Amino acid sequence: MSRSGFYHWHGDALELNVRVQPKASRDEIIGPLDNNLKVRITAPPMEGKANAHLIRFLAKIFGVPRGRVTLISGEKGRSKLLRIEAPGRLPEIISKNQN
Repeated sequence: MSRSGFYHWHGDALELNVRVQPKASRDEIIGPLDNNLKVRITAPPMEGKANAHLIRFLAKIFGVPRGRVTLISGEKGRSKLLRIEAPGRLPEIISKNQN
């Protein structure tokens, strides 16, 4: 397992600690914040809409189908742990932090 603040590798799976800001003006990755990756999304935090939107957004960013992005914990809070199975690509914020 490889660690770097907001993300951890478990074999070919990437686990991300994410701090979500819902109801933003656009979807974007802001960058590291403490031991989380701050992500803004446009969806409101109600009835699972923000979680579903976050999963779609991360799937697009990491080049994987939605089924390969799993919300492990944090369903009702802003701090979440997500697992991405075999990412097809890495955003610059992660690729530049790798050893």
